[in-house]
Amino acid sequence: MSFVHSLLFLCCPKCRTGKMFRHKPYSFKGVTSLNKRCPHFSTSYQLEPSFFYGSMYVSYALGVALAVAVYVLLLLVGLGENGRTSFFAIAAAIVVSAPYIYQLSKVIWASFFIKYDPKISNKN
Repeated sequence: MSFVHSLLFLCCPKCRTGKMFRHKPYSFKGVTSLNKRCPHFSTSYQLEPSFFYGSMYVSYALGVALAVAVYVLLLLVGLGENGRTSFFAIAAAIVVSAPYIYQLSKVIWASFFIKYDPKISNKN
C-alpha cells in the first residue's frame, strides 16, 4: 500500500494496514476514538504524553489549504468576487470536512515519528 493511500484511508504509519481509529470520521460513535495500538502489529501510537498536540499545526495547515482551494475554485467558477459567498462556502467546506481533517492530521503527525517498516507490511 502506498504512503498516500495509507494516509487517505487513515492507516497505521508503521504497517500501512491497521486502522488508527476505531470509528470512521463521520461516525456518531466518536471521531476521537484513536486506538492505543495498531490492531495488526501492536505498534503504540502514544509515543509520549501529549504526543498528538503537534497535530494541531497539521490540522491548521490542512484547513488553510482547503480554504485556499475552495476560494480558487470559486474564482474559476466566477463566484469568488462576492466576499459573502466566498466566506460561507469556505466555512461550509471546513465544517463539513472537520472530522476527516481531525483524524488525517493525527495520522500525518504520527507518520513524522513512526517510520514505515516494509518487513512488517510484507508479512501481511
